[in-house]
Amino acid sequence: MAVHALPRDLAETTAAYDRRRRNELLFFGAVVLALAALPLAVRDVYAQNVIVLTLMYAALSQSWNILGGYCGQISLGHALYFGIGAYTTSLLYTKAGILPWFGMLAGGLLAAALALALGYQLFRLAGHYFSIATIVIAEAGLLLVHNWDWAGAATGIQWPYVPDSWATFQFGRDKLPYIYFALGLFVVTWLVTFLIEGSRWGYWWRAVKDNADAAQSLGVMIFKSKMAAAAVSAFFTAVGGSFYAAFVSYIDPESVMAFQFSLLMALPAVLGGIGTLWGPALGAAILIPMTEVTRSYLGGSGRGIDLIVYGALIMVVALARPQGLVSLFTRRPAPKV
Repeated sequence: MAVHALPRDLAETTAAYDRRRRNELLFFGAVVLALAALPLAVRDVYAQNVIVLTLMYAALSQSWNILGGYCGQISLGHALYFGIGAYTTSLLYTKAGILPWFGMLAGGLLAAALALALGYQLFRLAGHYFSIATIVIAEAGLLLVHNWDWAGAATGIQWPYVPDSWATFQFGRDKLPYIYFALGLFVVTWLVTFLIEGSRWGYWWRAVKDNADAAQSLGVMIFKSKMAAAAVSAFFTAVGGSFYAAFVSYIDPESVMAFQFSLLMALPAVLGGIGTLWGPALGAAILIPMTEVTRSYLGGSGRGIDLIVYGALIMVVALARPQGLVSLFTRRPAPKV
């Protein structure tokens, strides 16, 4: 009986897994259609700006989640890759006249190459030592750009004012193009994560996260797995930085490479559910609007009330649901009789 039951159970498990993956894809399609229709009903410029930032951080957090969530390498220095994307695109556009679209690709590839170079040494560290090292390197990058005169140093880089055009990715006060690009970036990062999650690399990353020694004993190439996760994560983070530079049309070191950006990429994933498909998006949908609203309505007093409210809400959610908000929607398996 047991010999014949195993293939049957395996087939049922596989079918259930495939069905769940199809349902996730269909649900994602419905969410994207709803998000695509939302800006058409929102005319307020401030609200549109919040939508842009929410979608951008959903994509950035999903990118961070590839390395920090699935692979278990908690990086707190992703602001370095965000800044590389922003500065590469800005410098190529303002100094050489190269369109931002090419700058985005160049920034993403440069960030991925740097992630591989840094990972060659950093992945020899583990746990909090790795996290501390990423902070130190990101802060060193911030100091270097602060003193890099050709890149504007502390003064920063102002993008030239040009007529609205998709070629130069400049639209003035019109937020709709930025909303749809941010939505497209989120869609791409989610789909990439979805494909990786069901692939051999996804299984390898989760094995490395759960128990690196056991994974290595089973033939998982730990070092190559971490390097691949770092490169993919850095690439999409840099593309997000390039988009942000085009969106605000002005950057300086503090506005794209400060430590707060690393936290804003990690927090949505941690709050929503680290190492999950929907955690980063759910966390960003709550954290980013909450951040903007509390800053707008409570931040003008100068007493830091907005930060107190923001921090208190994060603590409450983190203590109540330590596995993330997606655990609220996870069905527990029925007990076997």
